[in-house]
Amino acid sequence: MNFVDVFKQGGFIMYPLLIFSVAIWIVAIHKILYLVKFKNDSKKYLEEASRIIVTQKLNEMELLYKNCPDVIAKAHYAIFEEAIGKDEYEQRLQRRLSETNADLKKNLWILGTIGSSAPFVGLFGTVWGIMGSFRAIGSAGKAGFAVVAGTISESLIATAGGIIVAVFAVILYNYLQTRIAEVAREFKNGLGDMADQFHTLKR
Repeated sequence: MNFVDVFKQGGFIMYPLLIFSVAIWIVAIHKILYLVKFKNDSKKYLEEASRIIVTQKLNEMELLYKNCPDVIAKAHYAIFEEAIGKDEYEQRLQRRLSETNADLKKNLWILGTIGSSAPFVGLFGTVWGIMGSFRAIGSAGKAGFAVVAGTISESLIATAGGIIVAVFAVILYNYLQTRIAEVAREFKNGLGDMADQFHTLKR
């Protein structure tokens, strides 16, 4: 029995589970590629900004950030914009960093939602299969394995499908949460080092 046969045997509930499965991989792959690009871009612009600070050619900053992604540029601008005092500067930087974190976590809720709801979708398939068993018994007028085998098989496949989808969603969700935390921490630390460098030269 191949995958298609098993899928069909699982009943109608397998279709939403299939949609869930496709969705988690689309979100996960897109997020992984986005994190790789963000990490490379943030490192690139951080190195260029540090070079500009060291050479004290601050007029080049505007050109540097012309093609820079907003999520990176806004956090950098928080360092170079004039502030009334240290507290205002730190608050402004924290706001920009919170925006960055929100951007990094964008659409991650989809994995969390699927991870928590897929088992219940599979459970619904189980309940539906059991109801089908009772209907089959009622129609046949007798009980027996031969009467309920098809509907029980359907319910078990639906349950297994829901669990498998949920496991993959949770694994990917936890992995991406860890990767996002690492990337955000590196970005924050890099900005902190650059800010120290900038304010040291201003003294």
